[in-house]
Amino acid sequence: MLSRILRRLGWAAVILWGTTVITFLIVHAVPADPVRVYAGANADAETIERIRAEMGFDDPLIVQYGRYIGNLLRGDLGTSLVTGERVLDALLARFPVTLSLALTAVCLWMLMSVPLGVLTAKYRGRAIDRTVLIVSLVAISLPVFWLARMLQYYLAYQTGLFPVGGWAGWTHIILPAATLALVITGYYARLVHTNMVEVLNADYVRVARAKGIPEYVVLFKHGLRNAVIPVITVLGLDMAALMGGVVFTENVFALPGLGVLALQSVFNLDVPMIMGVVLFSAAMVVCANIVVDFLYMWIDPRVEGM
Repeated sequence: MLSRILRRLGWAAVILWGTTVITFLIVHAVPADPVRVYAGANADAETIERIRAEMGFDDPLIVQYGRYIGNLLRGDLGTSLVTGERVLDALLARFPVTLSLALTAVCLWMLMSVPLGVLTAKYRGRAIDRTVLIVSLVAISLPVFWLARMLQYYLAYQTGLFPVGGWAGWTHIILPAATLALVITGYYARLVHTNMVEVLNADYVRVARAKGIPEYVVLFKHGLRNAVIPVITVLGLDMAALMGGVVFTENVFALPGLGVLALQSVFNLDVPMIMGVVLFSAAMVVCANIVVDFLYMWIDPRVEGM
């Protein structure tokens, strides 16, 4: 177990280091000049060059990257070029909103997709199976931002059942989380369905039924436990896609999370903030995958010995 933990942490460090390299190169490959944006449209060439020297943007890229990594190892992600706020403080202030949205969305889609997958596997080929399949395909095809706008208009603006946007309590998280959950629920329902059909045709399930074990015990104790293992694996892989959906959803519903901060940073060419948001998001995805990995081992102890 200890060796597995150390191996996972080692790979996590490599992934995060690679993230800093790729993000740093992409940000500095952009034709636009963040110093000009920071200095303002009326700044003369002398002022721009002075600011560039003060910020260290006139140094070679390798020197800039080395300085960034050195500061990063000390816990310093830099200072925003736009607001003057410490990047780490800005990230930590917005992190709870994004975490609440992501966790609520995951809980919603698992609560919806698992029962639907079990139900359609139980009644395979019947009307409910075909209906869920069609609805799933439609839901998967919907753009997140479009669905967010539709839910916002009909369930918030028209009916007043939910807040239109902003962040002032748990009610503000329901529609954004439902947006993310509805898009992905269909895919997970089909995944559970496929795994359940395979498990229910296994010999040990047939033996359990032959012994007269109640059907609900067969479905949930013998069937679902084994069918959900591949779903957990896919859940870890989908964390990056979830973060992408969070960016769109937070901006539509005006949630003060990392997604809004990311988009604002890109528009403002705020290099330290862009680097910080990307690295922080990558760390969230890596941590989520580590948690999923150990959850997988808890559900199926055979994996630990592999």
